[in-house]
Amino acid sequence: MSEEVARLEADEHRFVLDRFDNDDAWRLGTLVAELARELGAAVTIGVRRGPQRLFHRALPGTSADNDAWIDRKCRVVERYAESSYLVGARFRAKGRSFEDSSRLDPGRYAAHGGAFPVRLRGTGVVGVVAVSGLSQAEDHALVVEALERFTA
Repeated sequence: MSEEVARLEADEHRFVLDRFDNDDAWRLGTLVAELARELGAAVTIGVRRGPQRLFHRALPGTSADNDAWIDRKCRVVERYAESSYLVGARFRAKGRSFEDSSRLDPGRYAAHGGAFPVRLRGTGVVGVVAVSGLSQAEDHALVVEALERFTA
C-alpha cells in the first residue's frame, strides 16, 4: 500500500458523525465556503445527503464546469463509499488509471480529489461534501480541514 493511500484511508476513519441533518449540511457547507474565502480560493461547494442537494455555493471565479466536476466526484463517493481522492489513489497505486480501468464512463465519474463521504456512526455513508476548483490534492485538503473544524 502506498503512503498516499494509507494517509487517505486514515482521513476516512477520522470523520464519523453521530448525526447529519439539513442544518448540519448548511453549517458544513458554510464552513467550507468560509475556509475557501480565507484562502482566496475560487471553488464550488456541494453538500448532499443521499440524492438530495442540501447546500450549493459557487464562489466568484468558478463556472458550470465546477458543478459538473462535483457531480462526477460525488458519483464516485456514492459508488465506492470512499473519498474520490482515495479511489483514484488506489488505482494509481496499482499503476492504473481510474478512467481506463474502472469501466465507468469518465463523463459521469471522476476519481479526483475533492469529494468526501459523510459517514454516520452505526449507519455508514449517508452523504457527500465536495469541492471543485483547485488541484485535486488541494480540493481534498480543503474538505478535510473543514471536517476537522466541523467535528472539533
